[in-house]
Amino acid sequence: MDIKIIYKTSRNAVLEIEDGGIYNTKALYDILLNGKAYTVSDNVINGLYDLIPNTAYTVTVKSGKETKTLSFTTETESFTLNVRDFGAKGDGCSDDTCCIQAAIMACPPDGRVYIPKGEYRVTSIFLKSNLRLELGKDAVIKAFTEREKRPVIPGRLQSYDETRECYMGTWEGNPLTMFSAIVQGMDVQNVVIYGQGIIDGNAGKDNWWNDPKNKVIAWRPRLLFLSHCKNVVVEGITVKNSPSWTIHPYFSSELKFLNISIENPKDSPNTDALDPESCQNVEIIGVYFSVGDDCIAIKSGKIYMGRKFKTPSENITVRQCCMRDGHGSVTIGSENAGGVKNITIKDCLFIDTDRGLRIKTRRGRGEDAVIDNIHFENIRMDGVLTPFAVNSFYFCDPDGHTTYVQNREALPVDERTPYIKKLSFHNIECRNAHVCAIFILGLPERKIDEVEIKNVHVVFEEDAEWGKPDMLDGIRKMRKQGIIVSNVDKLILDNVTLLGYDGEAYTLENVVQKIKK
Repeated sequence: MDIKIIYKTSRNAVLEIEDGGIYNTKALYDILLNGKAYTVSDNVINGLYDLIPNTAYTVTVKSGKETKTLSFTTETESFTLNVRDFGAKGDGCSDDTCCIQAAIMACPPDGRVYIPKGEYRVTSIFLKSNLRLELGKDAVIKAFTEREKRPVIPGRLQSYDETRECYMGTWEGNPLTMFSAIVQGMDVQNVVIYGQGIIDGNAGKDNWWNDPKNKVIAWRPRLLFLSHCKNVVVEGITVKNSPSWTIHPYFSSELKFLNISIENPKDSPNTDALDPESCQNVEIIGVYFSVGDDCIAIKSGKIYMGRKFKTPSENITVRQCCMRDGHGSVTIGSENAGGVKNITIKDCLFIDTDRGLRIKTRRGRGEDAVIDNIHFENIRMDGVLTPFAVNSFYFCDPDGHTTYVQNREALPVDERTPYIKKLSFHNIECRNAHVCAIFILGLPERKIDEVEIKNVHVVFEEDAEWGKPDMLDGIRKMRKQGIIVSNVDKLILDNVTLLGYDGEAYTLENVVQKIKK
C-alpha cells in the first residue's frame, strides 16, 4: 500500500490510496489527520476538507499492521467571502443568484467564495478567473427551471467589420443558441470548484426532460459549461438532475475532475455525464457516474466546428472511476470531426451500462476525424450488454440512414471520410455480458489500421438479453455472440477467452492480417 496527495488548495486536499484496488481499495482504511481520526474509507480517491490555509498536515493511513504517513502544506488564502454576507438566504425559496454572483465578482485574488449549509435557488452563476468556489457540507445550489428566467447564449456572433466570428452557444457539436448553464465559465482560467455540497439542475419530466428533442426558445442548458477555459479543477462535489449534458468542457485545456459524483436517472434523456469537446490535457480521476446516456463521451465537433478549427480532443486520462447505468461507459464520438487522440482509460469499473468501450463515427465526419492511440487497460465490467463496440456506421443526424452513411460497400475516399488508426484493449475482465463480446466494424474504403486485444476475458450471463450491439442499420438482434470484426487491417488477439457464448467465436470479414496468440 502506498499513499500520495494528488491535489490540494488552501482548504482541501485529495488523497490517493494505492493498494491494487480499482475505484475501491482492497482493504478498509483508517485515515488520520495530524494524529486524529478523520474518516474510515474503502475509496482509492478521498477528499480531505475543512483544512486551514498555509498549514502543515500529516496524513496517516492504517489497515491492520500496515501504516503509511505523508506530510503536506496547504496553499495560502487571502480572504473568504461568505455568500450569506452578500445577502444570500439559502432558504430554498429566495432567488439567491445575484447575491452569489456578487460574491464571485467581488472576490479578490487568492480569495475563496464560500457557500455554507442551505438550499440556494439560482438561475445561472457565471465564473470569473482566479476563483476558488467552495460548496460546504449540506450546501445545495438548486436551479430554477423556468425558461423565462434564464439567459440565452448565442451560438455565433460576427464582428463589426465582418472579418471575425465569436462562438458561444453549442448544441450537439454545432454552434447553436443555448440556454446558459446552471454554472458557466466563459474564457476563464485558474478556477477551482470544490467541496462536499451539491449542484442540482432540478430537471424532470415536467420541465427540461419533457419533449427533449424540441428546441423551445433555445436548446437545453448544461449543468456546468466551461467554454474556452484553462486550468479548471472540479473536486468533491455532487452534480445531479442535469437538463442535458451534465459537465461540458468546450475548447478548454488543463482540466481536472477529481472525486466527484455525477448522478442522473437512468431514463433521463441525453444526460451525458462528462463530455470533453475539443479539449486537451484532461484528467478524470475517482469519479462516480450514474446517468441516462453516456458516462464519458469524448468529442470534437459534429462537422462544421471540427473542419473549421481542426481542434482534436487529446491527451485525456481517465482512471479509478466507476461508470454505471449509462448507454456507454466511455464513448468516443460520434461528434468527432476534429479528431480524438491519445486517450488512456485504466483502472475503472463499468457496471450495467449498455456498452463498455465504445467508439462511434460515420462517413461525413471528414478527413480530420482521425481517432488514434486509444488505450484501455485494467478494466472490470459487470452486466455490460456489449463490452466492446466500434461502429463506423453510426446513424445519427438527419442523413444517418442514407445510403451514403450506411452502405457496406467501399466508397471513394474523399474529404468526408473519417479514419480510425490504432486501438488497444489490455487486461479486461467482463462478467455477465449479454449481446456480443466484441463488435468492431470499420469502413471498407478505409479500414481500421490496428486493433490489439490482449488478456481479455468475457463471460456471458446465462439468461442473456437480446439486443443490437450498436446503432446502425441492417444489424439484427442477437445474444451471447462472440467476436464480430470487419474491415480491420491488423487484428491482434492475444489470450482472449469467451465463456458461455452461442455460435461462432469469431466472425471475421475483410481482415488483412490476423495474429492470434
